[in-house]
Amino acid sequence: MSVLLGIAIVLVGIFGGFVLEGGHLGPLYQPFELMMIAGGALGAFVIANDGKSMRATAAALPTLFQTAKQTNALYLDLLSLLYEILTKIRKEGLMAVESDIDAPQQSPIFSKFPAILADHHLTEFITDYLRLMVSGNMDPYQIENLMDNEIEVHHQDGEVPIHAINKLADGLPAFGIIAAVMGVVHTMGSVGMPPAELGNLIAAALVGTFLGILLAYGVVSPVANLLERKLQESTKIFQCVKVTLIASLNGYAPTLSVEFGRKVISAVQRPSFSEMETHFKQQKSK
Repeated sequence: MSVLLGIAIVLVGIFGGFVLEGGHLGPLYQPFELMMIAGGALGAFVIANDGKSMRATAAALPTLFQTAKQTNALYLDLLSLLYEILTKIRKEGLMAVESDIDAPQQSPIFSKFPAILADHHLTEFITDYLRLMVSGNMDPYQIENLMDNEIEVHHQDGEVPIHAINKLADGLPAFGIIAAVMGVVHTMGSVGMPPAELGNLIAAALVGTFLGILLAYGVVSPVANLLERKLQESTKIFQCVKVTLIASLNGYAPTLSVEFGRKVISAVQRPSFSEMETHFKQQKSK
């Protein structure tokens, strides 16, 4: 919703200011200029990106209109889940959680946290590294390095649509100039027309440059920035899991391990220590 609101503010601010200073919106309606800009940009996008990149971009665009999943409540659930698993490991040993990580959907621990189970990648990340911990053949440094590599791959995959959209934004002003040049060529070929009609042709040419810049910096580039912000938030939740599990592997108690994880959460979503303790007690009572 904020995306549509932002676009509306951009359009109202620019076109409203134009009207208030005495301008007329009629000459700005140039569908053929827009077609040249959009067609050129779309063609360049197809040339510059392979199937994987285009599919990733198509999948990323709907997320612009979704509210952020990484909320205070989700982090509370995540910390509670990790606390319960680590507590069970500390009391009963690593092998006690084998059934939980092999079938998280049927696990009495995981089933308490449907929001975590709904995120397939997050659930898989947790269970995969718990499985490595159960194997007992890797030290904390090896597991931490592997986690860092996987998080980096996740981040790189998420950057694919962001780079594609940023490149598109970079090219739109140039396509606006191309549309303007085509308009000027058309105008120069019509110099025998009456001044009023020549004025319309010149206006149409100038609109091409305007539309290219407006679309680049008023719509497409902000979209890429928002996707980048969402990617950063999605990466932080994996960092929280990593820090918590590595702290446990280094011998810290479950309470301290989840505190390590809590500290890497952004201040906006980070639950307080008292909130976390209260949530733990509520989950125990279920």
